[in-house]
Amino acid sequence: MPHVPEMWLTTIVNDHLAGVGNALTGLVGVQPQPRPWANFVVMETLVAVILIVMFAMLRPRLSVDRPGKFQHIFELAYDFLHGQTEELVPHGAPYMGFFGTLFFFILFMNLIGVVPGFESPTMNPSVPLGCAVATFLYYNFVGIQANGILKYLAQFAGPMLLIAPLMIPIELISHLARPLSLTIRLYANMFAGERVTMVFLSLTYFLIPAVFMGLHVFVSLLQAYIFMLLTMMYVAGATAHEH
Repeated sequence: MPHVPEMWLTTIVNDHLAGVGNALTGLVGVQPQPRPWANFVVMETLVAVILIVMFAMLRPRLSVDRPGKFQHIFELAYDFLHGQTEELVPHGAPYMGFFGTLFFFILFMNLIGVVPGFESPTMNPSVPLGCAVATFLYYNFVGIQANGILKYLAQFAGPMLLIAPLMIPIELISHLARPLSLTIRLYANMFAGERVTMVFLSLTYFLIPAVFMGLHVFVSLLQAYIFMLLTMMYVAGATAHEH
């Protein structure tokens, strides 16, 4: 694999927290490395810390009588997420926490690449794959939880027992292809958007790059929304009782 230059933040983390990194990777059997922290891992961790701090700051500021601008912004986001959930997922209130977490996590990972000196961790396929696997495990778990394992597995056989030998392989391939589809869609769009922005930044710093940076923000928002939307559809299909 080609060597990827370390970002300044990755250099700091590797200089001071290499032991922590090796301890964590050692849990999954990876041999210790001199510099175990990769750029995408550092950026993903940074986004997680930003989100935790941001919501920790928001919580004590919540007020019914005097809501601040920060609260208004997240109330709009909540209303949007709630509306989408109610529209796509029957009785979907219990799943809103996962949808919202996934949306904000992917959105902030996409947007952090706009900040000079940082890069979007979603440009590395491992990060979209991790989100896709989490989605795959989640919708299957809630499907089994909502219907019971036998009734959930019966969905794979189709509406009639006669066509079950045909439907079961098709359904299995369809479900196993979903993590791949989610991964490629998010990774390819973010990688392409970042590369286009960097090309124009290398050519000129006057006006034109700003247009592509604005486009990058739009793509970041759109891809986070599409990922969340597909997750809602998968959860809706898995938890539907009429099957």
